[in-house]
Amino acid sequence: MSRKILITGGAGYIGSHANLELAAKGYETVVLDNLVYGHREFVQKGEFVLGDISDPACLDLVFANHDIDAVMHFAAYTYVGESVQDPGKYYANNMGGTLNLLAAMRRAGVNRFIFSSTCATYGVPQEMPLTESHPQKPINPYGWTKFMIEQALADYSAAYGMQYVALRYFNAAGADPQGRVGEDHDPETHLIPLAIEAAVDPKRELSIFGTDYDTPDGTCVRDYIHVTDLAQAHILAYEYLRDGGESQYFNLGNGLGFSVREVIDCVSRVSGRAVRAKEAPRREGDPAQLVGSSERIRSVLGWEPQYAELETIVEHAWNWRMKRA
Repeated sequence: MSRKILITGGAGYIGSHANLELAAKGYETVVLDNLVYGHREFVQKGEFVLGDISDPACLDLVFANHDIDAVMHFAAYTYVGESVQDPGKYYANNMGGTLNLLAAMRRAGVNRFIFSSTCATYGVPQEMPLTESHPQKPINPYGWTKFMIEQALADYSAAYGMQYVALRYFNAAGADPQGRVGEDHDPETHLIPLAIEAAVDPKRELSIFGTDYDTPDGTCVRDYIHVTDLAQAHILAYEYLRDGGESQYFNLGNGLGFSVREVIDCVSRVSGRAVRAKEAPRREGDPAQLVGSSERIRSVLGWEPQYAELETIVEHAWNWRMKRA
């Protein structure tokens, strides 16, 4: 029986892309998802198991039925605003569920873990671009849950020999270049799909939250990474651990910043349609710029983004949306 990779949250946006990329490289996968936010039709490779990381019996069954070599963990709630309004939901799932998963891994003797972390663990940026040595001071419950699991992983590595890689994402964007899967959140909060929806529907208006930031055009600047490049980084992280690499954490971004207005203009160019936008007040907690340095993951894992251009990211997202029109 060949060894497999367990993908928790593999019916979601990033997990489904990782599943496709793993399959393309010949890896066998098992996808575990409760379908609260995931989509069953996004699981196009491997075996699907309907279940929840909060259920120890379900996890034990998965590990008993499959020879799992590593876990890629995407099963988390990710809405920052919701985490402020309902922190219990986030601590129960993102922390409690993950600790439950780690306990099941220990019972099964599985010790390789690739963790979806976030740049939200850094809090308010003190310098740009953000490097891994930047202080971690989260400013919302979502960021805290990811930060605390990173700390738990360091402790588990020291005490139990757990091998892990934590990937601190910046803004995942785009869609599978072949159009098989893409971004489909409900509610949708990400700028690129919201701008695309405004291009599709002339009646819709996109809000620009803050136009007086200390940036070239006054709007927030963010680092967008193509979801397929992000998925490839997970594979490199797994192969690094498989080959004996020490536990590590990496930023995962393009190292390039694009403003809200630049994204809106790009969506207009790619779609050939106008995007109606209105200026709105700043949102509390939004830093003017959030751009990450990916030098460490490039040097240690040899990762190089294949779809770094904003135009390409938007084009793939647009094609995905048109396919589902």
